[in-house]
Amino acid sequence: MDERGATEGGMTVGRVAAEIGVSVRTLHHWDELGVARPSGRTSSGYRSYLPVDVARLRRVLLLRDLGVPLARIPTLLTAPAAERRAELTQRRRELADTIARLEDVARSVDRLLEADEVGVLVPEDQHRDVFGDDWNPTMAESARARWGDSAQWAEYAERSAERTPEDWSAVVGPLRDLVDELAEAKRAGIVVGSEGANALAERHRAALSEYFHCTPAMHVITGRLALTEPGMADTYDRVEPGLAAWLSTLIDANARTHGVDPETAVWE
Repeated sequence: MDERGATEGGMTVGRVAAEIGVSVRTLHHWDELGVARPSGRTSSGYRSYLPVDVARLRRVLLLRDLGVPLARIPTLLTAPAAERRAELTQRRRELADTIARLEDVARSVDRLLEADEVGVLVPEDQHRDVFGDDWNPTMAESARARWGDSAQWAEYAERSAERTPEDWSAVVGPLRDLVDELAEAKRAGIVVGSEGANALAERHRAALSEYFHCTPAMHVITGRLALTEPGMADTYDRVEPGLAAWLSTLIDANARTHGVDPETAVWE
């Protein structure tokens, strides 16, 4: 019989592998390293695993699954009880650390799933404190319905999952201040396409990039969407009548300085 089929004098490598749940290749590897070797012989001269060998294999498997390095296992199998307990205690500490890390990862995944569903993860009773009196929770719902399959929504959700209400305040506050500056610039008659106007447009693009990476071409499209999406123009026009449309022209002019033709701009 071949090595897998022999039964005299112990168990074959194939039978042992199936019984303890490892591959034949793994048993051969452990044999080569001297971690666990078969000590029996069949009548045909094949090496086979005696019960004592299988018992050792089960201990090797247990220690390996606990994270003990393979090279350390042979020594540990014959070590005094105090040394074995010290090793197992250390493994228990490492497992506790691993469990804690995995629980953190699980909580992060839960937050990401929630952010992908609802947008911002701010308690409802803090919405107006963070986003202002004009906060409209249906805007996030509408945005997800329209762009939920896009890379930008995924990026927005990923950032949202990591943000606290304080983080959102740090994002929203400067944007609100910038809208006030844009209104002042419009009232002052700043020339669209001028250096100062382009600087304001770039600051607006940077503010949007706190939500998702916004290229000049995407900025053009976002500026125009603000004129057509329900409620978006009001965010600007409540501060200054016609501000949303004026901002769109400001964005278009700035895009040209980046080599983007607003008439052919595409979502990137």
